[in-house]
Amino acid sequence: MPVSKAQQKAVAKYESKVYDKTLIRMPKGTLARVKAHATERGESVNAYINRAIAEAMERDGEGGSDHA
Repeated sequence: MPVSKAQQKAVAKYESKVYDKTLIRMPKGTLARVKAHATERGESVNAYINRAIAEAMERDGEGGSDHA
């Protein structure tokens, strides 16, 4: 069943309140490797990238987790 325009608008409004978004550029072929790596671990690409960032920030002494 297609999603209505109203539902799309509601989702966009919710996401704009709850999430910051950014574009990540990576060399050709890297995204496929990241997807495969995340899938092997039962994670989405988004979850994998967020975890990797949090772990790197923690290692760097910045505290990486500011979500519940």
